[in-house]
Amino acid sequence: MNIRSLFIGGKRETIRRKEDMHKRFHVDRYSSILFALIVIILLLSVVDALLTLILMDNGAVEMNPIMAFYLKIGPYTFLAVKYTLTSIGLINLLIFRNIFLRIIKVYTRSLLYIIVSVFMTVVAWEFYLIFCVIS
Repeated sequence: MNIRSLFIGGKRETIRRKEDMHKRFHVDRYSSILFALIVIILLLSVVDALLTLILMDNGAVEMNPIMAFYLKIGPYTFLAVKYTLTSIGLINLLIFRNIFLRIIKVYTRSLLYIIVSVFMTVVAWEFYLIFCVIS
């Protein structure tokens, strides 16, 4: 990688050659859609964490044993760990976004759309629980 690409921007945004389609291929530049997906996932992750804290205050139980452990430590630790784990996962998906996963026959960049859908479903369910069950 050239140091100039950090300041000016790289030139590789997509895979150009057919023979590179089935290799690990990293790019210098990312699309604005990809950026928007990552920001949306991070925001939904934070909203999910805050809604989880509200639900926990009203008698709900955290089903994820890892996050339940951090909830016992404290809400700020819970928020920090949730955000950090989500960020690490997103960074890995961003770096390896052009990898084709043969097991599920999809590129890793497509997983971002699935993650947005899952987070939106979780957040919608939490809002339902807050407004219909708790109220």
